[in-house]
Amino acid sequence: MAGKEEGKDPKKQSATVCGFPISIFFIVVNEFCERFSYYGMRAVLVLYFKYFLRWDDDFATTIYHTFVALCYLTPILGAIVADSWLGKFKTIVYLSIVYTLGQVVLAVSAMHDITDANRDGTPDNMTVHVALSMVGLMLIALGTGGIKPCVAAFGGDQFQDHQEKQRSTFFSIFYLSINAGSLLSTIITPILRAQECGIHTQQKCYSLAFGVPAALMVVALIVFIVGSGMYIKTPPQGNIMVEVCTCIGFAIKNRFRHRAAEFPKRTHWMDWSEEKYDKLLIAQVKMVLKVLFLYIPLPMFWALFDQQGSRWTLQATTMDGNFGFLIIQPDQMQTVNPILILVLVPIVESAIYPLISKCKINFSPLRRMTVGMLFAALAFIAAALVQIQIDETLPKFPSSTEGQVKFINMNNRSVGVTAGTNAFTLGNFTANEEYLTFDQPFVLNVELVAENEITLVNGSRTTVVIVPDMPFPIQFTDITAKPEQGANAIRFFNGFGSVLNVTVGSLNFTDIVTNNMSDYFVLQQGSARFRIQSSAEECIYSQDLGFGSSYTLIIPPTFAFGPNCEQSIRPVVDIRPNTIHMALQIPQYFLITVGEVVFSVTGLEFSYSQAPSNMKSVLQAGWLLTVAVGNIVVLIVAEAATLPDQWAEYILFASLLLVVCVIFAVMAHFYTYIDPAKIEAQFAHKDPDEKEKRRRSVEMTRKDSVEYSKDRRSSDSSANQEERQTRI
Repeated sequence: MAGKEEGKDPKKQSATVCGFPISIFFIVVNEFCERFSYYGMRAVLVLYFKYFLRWDDDFATTIYHTFVALCYLTPILGAIVADSWLGKFKTIVYLSIVYTLGQVVLAVSAMHDITDANRDGTPDNMTVHVALSMVGLMLIALGTGGIKPCVAAFGGDQFQDHQEKQRSTFFSIFYLSINAGSLLSTIITPILRAQECGIHTQQKCYSLAFGVPAALMVVALIVFIVGSGMYIKTPPQGNIMVEVCTCIGFAIKNRFRHRAAEFPKRTHWMDWSEEKYDKLLIAQVKMVLKVLFLYIPLPMFWALFDQQGSRWTLQATTMDGNFGFLIIQPDQMQTVNPILILVLVPIVESAIYPLISKCKINFSPLRRMTVGMLFAALAFIAAALVQIQIDETLPKFPSSTEGQVKFINMNNRSVGVTAGTNAFTLGNFTANEEYLTFDQPFVLNVELVAENEITLVNGSRTTVVIVPDMPFPIQFTDITAKPEQGANAIRFFNGFGSVLNVTVGSLNFTDIVTNNMSDYFVLQQGSARFRIQSSAEECIYSQDLGFGSSYTLIIPPTFAFGPNCEQSIRPVVDIRPNTIHMALQIPQYFLITVGEVVFSVTGLEFSYSQAPSNMKSVLQAGWLLTVAVGNIVVLIVAEAATLPDQWAEYILFASLLLVVCVIFAVMAHFYTYIDPAKIEAQFAHKDPDEKEKRRRSVEMTRKDSVEYSKDRRSSDSSANQEERQTRI
């Protein structure tokens, strides 16, 4: 039973400022904070999965899109609860509490110190963090999805009939607050994530990146509740989606019940619901189903579009984010989309469409949506081209059946080296540029050094240092992956004749003995300043670091403290920094945003123009459902596809969308545009007894059929009896 919502009489006029109800200002602030909370959390989510929870790219992508799909499935539940039971106000409050709790739980899950018993900076019980993360994300999905269909409609309820102009302005301000919240959050939360925080050890601050959105959600809830006394709260009046679903269900059941040949066919299968439902409602459902049929291919567009927050963000982690005047984090590239939206929407609406119209081109809404799909496919082709360039610059790490080796010559002269079938000469204090790959032990022959057999550990990288006056080389294990989150791994080899200490920032490695290698320093992009000390002497060495590099800095035997001491230190590149610039992602963001403007805005406009006035919410639910299904498509492909290269997956998605685009174009060609108002007007003065007449007609037909069956059985029985008597 639908419960009544307490509050002001809907007919009562609330206080106004400049013609606007005061209550709408609380709603706008609430929406800004809520969108900041959602998009801020979502901006860093896939990197949290990859770097904190240690999931691989495919699994991180799968869980990310599962979460987004849930966020777009729960609005249907929220709309039904609000319209049929609690009302919009209570639904927003209750689900906002759930939402806030989810954000807090997610922020707590990102605190590495809660399970870091040995204080080494790595959580000791990752299961706890995963469990908390999943609980938090499920609560967020229920909260954000549940209130999504309620807040805008609740804001519209605050206006009286004579305030149409103010209501229209409110919706413009409302959607501006959405874009402002999402834009600011996708700029700010990646900056917060890049900070280092912790109680015992300093790590990337995901807890702060999730904590600030959680705080904004608390603010959103408080602001909304503070305005409670000023709201016009309309009681729940039933949900049209429930009525539509029951009407469709009755038509299917009734058609199945009358599937026998003796029942006359009807023009449309929905006509089988005429015994119970008005013809007006049936006609409205037919119009909705006609549009929903066109929605079938649409999820493929969203499958590509929502990968901005997953695959494209992961792609940016392997790129150079140095724009000179500022450093861009990989997850900040997502801000390109809302910025371009603000620029392109007015240009397309006020310049592009009018120009096309003047050229006498019939650029109908469905054709616009087809073009939007083409732009999205082109965006993924552009992403594939960028990925091919990135792959060419990435290091080739050894497989599980082979090892790699690099040689460093610490002699103050060139030496000849023969490693297996590879022969080359190393200059003094230098190394070979590329690692050599071996799948079995090999013989190392170095000039003036005894012959040695080298065995490499499969899947590992090894540096072999050729030291003066030693009968055998020294082996050191190297890292076998690019440093995470754009960091740089730096180590020192001490060829100097005494023990050295190296300090950079707050990091300090002491007692690096002669002919030994230090541990790795993990440093961020920028200029690193190393202080090299021995007793009372010191030398300052500076090096500019990019993103994702690894260096071995050689301190040779000829090193001497004093002026220009840094010039004798030789850097050896083990892993090159990212060289493909993030700016190369801008074309793909531009193409996908153009596709969004042409596809999404036009799609909603088309849907509303083809829907009955009382069923626009049904199409809104259907539209959100296409987004959910699109994200499900991504997680299926991410788990099922066995493509070895990421660029091939981009091409696969682009190809699928192109195929779907052709199908949609064919469907659009055969679609006939309608005027819902005219169709509804045809049923305005229909005979109210017509539904009863139809019901009686069907009952009579069924009765005749039953009587016919009885007569047939009676006739068969009499004939059988006569036959038996004849036999006797």
